Amino acid sequence: MTPMERRASASLASIFALRMLGLFLVLPVFALEARRYPGGEDPVWLGLAMGIYGLTQGLLQLPFGMASDRFGRKRVIVLGLLIFALGSFWAAAATDLIGLLLGRSLQGAGAVSAAVTALLADLTRDEVRTKAMALVGGSIGLMFALSLVASPLLTAWIGLSGLFWFTGVLALLGIGVVIWGAPPAPAPLTGQGRGRLRDVLAHADLMRLNVGVFVLHAVQLAMWVSVPALLVQAGLQTAQHWQVYLPAVLLSFLFLGVVFAMERRGHLKKVFLFSIALMALVEAGLLVQSAGTTSLGWMALLLLVFFCGFNALEATQPSLASRIAPRAMRGTAMGVYNTLQSLGFFVGGLLGGWLVKSWGSPVLFLCCGLALLLWLWVAWPMQTPGRSAPAGPSA
Repeated sequence: MTPMERRASASLASIFALRMLGLFLVLPVFALEARRYPGGEDPVWLGLAMGIYGLTQGLLQLPFGMASDRFGRKRVIVLGLLIFALGSFWAAAATDLIGLLLGRSLQGAGAVSAAVTALLADLTRDEVRTKAMALVGGSIGLMFALSLVASPLLTAWIGLSGLFWFTGVLALLGIGVVIWGAPPAPAPLTGQGRGRLRDVLAHADLMRLNVGVFVLHAVQLAMWVSVPALLVQAGLQTAQHWQVYLPAVLLSFLFLGVVFAMERRGHLKKVFLFSIALMALVEAGLLVQSAGTTSLGWMALLLLVFFCGFNALEATQPSLASRIAPRAMRGTAMGVYNTLQSLGFFVGGLLGGWLVKSWGSPVLFLCCGLALLLWLWVAWPMQTPGRSAPAGPSA
C-alpha cells in the first residue's frame, strides 16, 4: 500500500470500529437491561426495540449510498454519524421502552456503511482493495470480541443508559476522523457520469454478490440463535463464552494471509468459493453437534473455521463489489449491497428463531447449510474483475 492508501484504510476502518464498538457493547446486555424499563416486560416490543436498528439501516443504506455519488462521500458520512449520535443520545435519555425503540431506530437511520465502503474503494487500488476491506472487517471482528469482554463490566459500572451515552461520544469521535483523518475524497461525478439504480440491479455479477451478502449475514445471525445454547450444553457458562469467541476471532485473522497470497496469484475467486464451501461444512458440523452429544472442543474448532470463512468473505465480497462497479455507480452499488446485508440480519434473526422454535436446532443448521450451498451455486459463474487505479482527490 502507498502511504495514502494506508492512511485511508486505517482512518476508515477506525470509523467502522468506533461505530460498531458502540453497537456491539449494547447487544450482549440489551435484552436483560431493557426489561427494567416500563414496557420492557413485553417480549414483542423488546424484540422490536432490539431489531429496529437493522430495519431502518436496511431501508436507508441505498439512499445514503446514492447520495454519496451525488453530493460526495464525506458529507454523507458526517451526516450519517450525526444521526447515529443523535439516536444514541436519545436512547440514553429514554425513560421507557418506546424511547429506547425510537433511539435505536435513529441509530439505524445513520446508515453510512455504503458511503464509507465506497470512499475506501475510491482511495485504494484494486490490487490492495481486499487488504483494505480486510482491515475494516478485522476492526469489526476485534470490536465484537472486545465487546463480549467489556460489555458486562461497563454495564455494571454505567448501566445501559451509560452505554448509549458512550456510543454517542464514539460516533462524534468518528466525525473527527472523517474530517481530519481520512484523505480528501474524489469529487462526485455530475450529469450523465453518475450511475443509476437500474444499472446496478441489471448487473449480473453485482447481483450475485448481493445475494451472497444477504445469505452470509442471514446465516450468521440465524446460527447464533442456537450456538450459545450449544456452548452451555457443552459445559461452558454464558459468562465464559468469550473464552471461545475471542481466540476463534483472533486466530481466524491468520487465514487472511492465505487470502492475500491467493489474490496476488490471481486466485481470488477460488478462495472466495472455497470460503463459502468451508462455512457450509461448519453448518454440517454444527448439525451433528446439535443432534448428538455436544463437545466443547469440537464447538471451538467449528467456530474457528466459521470465523476463518466469514472473515475471508467479509474482506473479499465488498472488495469484489467495489471493483465490479464502475466509480460512477459505486455508491449506489454499495448501497444495494449494504441494504441486502442489513436485511439479511433482519431475516436471519426472524427465521432463525422460528426454525428453532418449530423444529429445533438441527433443522436450523440444515437450512443454513442449504442456503450456503445455494449461494455457492449462484456465485460459481461470477467473473473476477480487472484492476484499475484509485480516483484522484478533489481539488
